[in-house]
Amino acid sequence: MNTAGDNDVSGLDLIPFRGVRYVPERVGSLAAVTSPPYDVVVRPDGLLHLESADPHNIVRLILPQATTPAARNQQAADTLHTWLGEGILAPDAEPSLYVYEQQDSDMLQRGVIGALRLSEAADGIVLPHEGVMAHVVEDRAALMQATSANLEPLLLTYRSGTDGEHGTGGADHEPSGATAVVERTALREPLLSTTTEDGFHHRLWAVTDPAEIAEIQSDLAHHQALIADGHHRWATNLRLRAEHPSPSAWDYGLVLLVDTARYPLRVRAIHRYLHRLPVADALAALGDSFRIRTVDGPLDHALEALAEAATKSNAFVLAGDGAFHLVDQPSPDLLARTVPNDHPEAWRTLDATVLHSVLLDHVWQIPDTPDHIAYIHDTAATVEKAERDGGTAVLMHPVREEVVRDLAVQGVTMPRKSTSFGPKPATGLVLRDLTF
Repeated sequence: MNTAGDNDVSGLDLIPFRGVRYVPERVGSLAAVTSPPYDVVVRPDGLLHLESADPHNIVRLILPQATTPAARNQQAADTLHTWLGEGILAPDAEPSLYVYEQQDSDMLQRGVIGALRLSEAADGIVLPHEGVMAHVVEDRAALMQATSANLEPLLLTYRSGTDGEHGTGGADHEPSGATAVVERTALREPLLSTTTEDGFHHRLWAVTDPAEIAEIQSDLAHHQALIADGHHRWATNLRLRAEHPSPSAWDYGLVLLVDTARYPLRVRAIHRYLHRLPVADALAALGDSFRIRTVDGPLDHALEALAEAATKSNAFVLAGDGAFHLVDQPSPDLLARTVPNDHPEAWRTLDATVLHSVLLDHVWQIPDTPDHIAYIHDTAATVEKAERDGGTAVLMHPVREEVVRDLAVQGVTMPRKSTSFGPKPATGLVLRDLTF
């Protein structure tokens, strides 16, 4: 394993690795073997769609299907071993950092993929902003241990600029450091180029020049990062690091680092689907503690009404009975009685805080377990599931990145699944095998 940096680094310590990638000649297309991150795949329909797209789709590694967890993990390990042996996947010849670009009709995002030295939140280098669930960490840890691989990169953000972590950067400013290397690299011929069915065009380059790697590393060593997507995988990495003697490959995890001063991310909400609560019962339980209004469809119109209401108070849209119900203006007395007062005001007024502390815990009394609550990124899919299965879709309005970062800097954890940053890196373009 290539090891750059040392244990005294006070900022981000990113090192090259030998990326494992699909051999284009051995698969139908690169687009057909990629997948969204494991927790974004809508199951079972999305899973079946990906499995049928190509027999070598990466979903067979990140979401293996078998009767028991142990069998699933062993199946993933065996599949990875087989694909490497058959030349479906192959490691690059030398350790690299990778420049990764995603582009659609609305945005361009570029960043650098590498192996990042793991650190605890208390170190102030990599800042989480959401809590995690133990059973998900357990599941991901068992899979990672079985495969000895980082199968998909986490999405982390940092901010370049003259004023440090809160730099104003921006696409109109001359890039420097890591971002300058990213921009220069993007002018070269890529290792791969493909367009996935969501309309995103993906390109990947290898950075192998020692001077350019050093330029990236010296710049990142002065920055901290925010976990935008991948809290459970980060917690999994920390757990496995603790279980393996150091130094080892387990001291690092696979990440995509994006400079959001130059390439701002989209921030979207993650919606809730309440399996066992019909919309009529959800509304009845609210009584007069919230204002309730029925708003006209279609879905886009209801989301516009939600966005407008969210500028004035906590607001949600409930759906699942063929209509859209805008719920806002919670009773101040109810908020005072149910929202914990041992957190900053910015945390107490989050929609996710009010949803969990007030509605789920107090009004509806629903436990935060998978058999009661599903977390779904796709808005239309959440509504469709509610209307099909008879539960309640709770549609959320997204939180601004600045709020997330400011809370993270204070060491304040938001309710889990409060945000969805994107675009997320496609899974399957580059893997990290810890045995190389």
